[in-house]
Amino acid sequence: MFEYQSMMGELLNMEVVSSPTYDWSSAASSAIMMAVRITGRNEVLISSNISRERLSHMKNFTKGRASLKTLKYNPDGTLSLEDLQNKISSDTAAVYFENPTFFGCFETQGKEIADIAHKAGALVVVGVDPSSLGIVKPPIEYGADIVCGDAQPLGNAMNYGGGACGFIASQDEERFVSEYPTLLVSIVKGENDEHWAFGECTHERTSYVKRGESPDFIGTSSWLNAITSAVYLSLMGPAGMKELGEGILRRTAYTIKKLASIEGLRVPVFSGPHFKEFIVNFDATGKTVAEINKKLLSYGIFGGKDLSRDYPELGQSAQYCVTEVHTLDDINQLVSALKEVLA
Repeated sequence: MFEYQSMMGELLNMEVVSSPTYDWSSAASSAIMMAVRITGRNEVLISSNISRERLSHMKNFTKGRASLKTLKYNPDGTLSLEDLQNKISSDTAAVYFENPTFFGCFETQGKEIADIAHKAGALVVVGVDPSSLGIVKPPIEYGADIVCGDAQPLGNAMNYGGGACGFIASQDEERFVSEYPTLLVSIVKGENDEHWAFGECTHERTSYVKRGESPDFIGTSSWLNAITSAVYLSLMGPAGMKELGEGILRRTAYTIKKLASIEGLRVPVFSGPHFKEFIVNFDATGKTVAEINKKLLSYGIFGGKDLSRDYPELGQSAQYCVTEVHTLDDINQLVSALKEVLA
């Protein structure tokens, strides 16, 4: 577990990484509550370009303890700085956004967001896909105080529980460490330089000691998935993570280009480079996402996630995703099937 935390820390350029939470949503909810306790404030501003499932989890988790307000997003999918300026106040404990966003586009205003938040005395919490960090800067380099996410992409196959493995990370400062709800594994020298001891540290801050008096707690955690991620990171190394990120970027760009050539499709809906996810709009086809996805099943393809209910402003749009597991044949098969379904 110490090696997992160490390699995640190197990838994130952070000094402290939690033992695993259940998933990203669990980590994000605990991370914003850390900010609430650290600042003594109870308002959290959250970018609305995150998944509705995660936002729902945050609202349930913080109910009665924090007030969550959403921020608008720009036509290009990034957070609205104007809305952030209008809503941030002396009551704001944290600003939460994700990079890449739920829409798959990169948030290019990280430093501007952090500057606005810090000027108001708020902390910055950033959710990140760790498989992107071989090609883009880690959040700390544009002002993040707490970083969270899911290590599922790092070698954990999808399965019945999702293969999830949430993490929280920060610098080694007492104000952050004292508010971690998770177990932390540390290392210390023994009687001489040849001896090392590993063990759980600052145990007294956790619910294992505080029990019912604890301000936060971790229920289900994913230790085996964390070990899998440690093995994955040790085998990949910095060069492997860079290759991974570049490969995903190329696959995503290729898929977008091929789908954009199909008459009636608007793709991507948001401008700029995309990583894994991108949004496809079907309004001009006269068909709904539900209809298209039902027909795609006959080709052995699960269509994109239907966003028409959660994001009605996007019309008949779906979120598609391409990762390192998809081959050129897979992508071309999707393009061919969509052409036939829309004919």
